Amino acid sequence: MHESSWIRSFHRRPGAGHRLVCFPHAGGSASYFYRMAKVFAADPDGPAEVVAVQYPGRQDRRAEPFAAGIGELAEKIAAVLAGADDRPMTLLGHSMGATVAFEVALRLRSAVAAVVVSGRAAPSAHRGGTSHLLGDDQLIREVRALAGTDAALFGDDELVRMVLPAIRADYRAVETYEPTAGAAVDVPITALTGTEDPRVTVAEIAAWEHHTRREFVLHTFRGGHFYLDHHLPAVVSLLRPALREPAVA
Repeated sequence: MHESSWIRSFHRRPGAGHRLVCFPHAGGSASYFYRMAKVFAADPDGPAEVVAVQYPGRQDRRAEPFAAGIGELAEKIAAVLAGADDRPMTLLGHSMGATVAFEVALRLRSAVAAVVVSGRAAPSAHRGGTSHLLGDDQLIREVRALAGTDAALFGDDELVRMVLPAIRADYRAVETYEPTAGAAVDVPITALTGTEDPRVTVAEIAAWEHHTRREFVLHTFRGGHFYLDHHLPAVVSLLRPALREPAVA
């Protein structure tokens, strides 16, 4: 699995009993989870090895075409993860990544121990959208409105031209996503969100409860859409105990 173009491992820990697979937000890349991987790796007795998914069309995969939609992403990622070793996997996705992680879990089923969704409405609360149809300037303003987005990045015309196609493609994938009615996983779901997130309400996050046949837990953190940037130690502390537990039978 480590050799796949889809997976990035920042701190390999083959002796860890669990694998935490992270899925980035729209326009994001695997490197968003570098800090989380570093925090887990700093604990010699840490329960998990952290890896992150690299979507096509960005960074070292920028020459590859973007995925046509969430379903295509989920199919390809599930095929890669299916070839991993037999360590239990928890899937953690932020924003768009939460939807992708859930769809991957539906496809992998018994190989997944739990799903953690962050900053994203449940499939049953999905609202669609048309932001991917906006002009470049309007789309940039839309992304800047998200708390925590680096405004300096969007002040550099060259960098904007580099990342805007990935953002637009990911917004299109998210906004045209058609969830399967009643879809649910047979593993626990933990939902995380920022209380001031302009994109999703706490009620829309809480609706993830309807997409698991196991336990559901909701945790809120003060902050906006990228609350993870400011509460990383607390999130890692929250995740550690669950990653020490055996996979759900």
